Amino acid sequence: MSQTDRSHQPDRPAQPPIRRTSRSLPISLLRARETVMGPIREMLAESGINEQKWRVLRVLDEEGPMEQTALARRACLLLSSLTRILKTMEGEGLLLRTPDRADRRKSIVSVTEKGRNLIHTHLPQAEQIFQRLQARYGVEKMERLLDLLEELHGFDP
Repeated sequence: MSQTDRSHQPDRPAQPPIRRTSRSLPISLLRARETVMGPIREMLAESGINEQKWRVLRVLDEEGPMEQTALARRACLLLSSLTRILKTMEGEGLLLRTPDRADRRKSIVSVTEKGRNLIHTHLPQAEQIFQRLQARYGVEKMERLLDLLEELHGFDP
């Protein structure tokens, strides 16, 4: 573009510098997620379930039966995605959905014995994966990271 062409452009406000991708929070979080989830995905491939189903099973096993909206929030899934996942998992015998006694429009989801067995089959391997990460990263740094991520989760962007 020649000097003459530039003179006809409206003045643009100065753009703030863009962070390098190596220091971008979204990209850094994605890279960290892949570091953690790669070994988990390999572990889950042995049983034919994906990470979304694993999260659903873990939340239900840890917290007990719950309504679908609460489950979606705790398992970090969109409600529309969870509905599809639950239908598949119910067909696989991993969980049950029963109408809520207080509000028949809602469903209460619970893990079955088959689902619980799947979780407990993989928990030792999942713990080994965590222990390897923690050994490389350090116990104190790992606890600090988890605290910081929990704090970040509470922020309103």
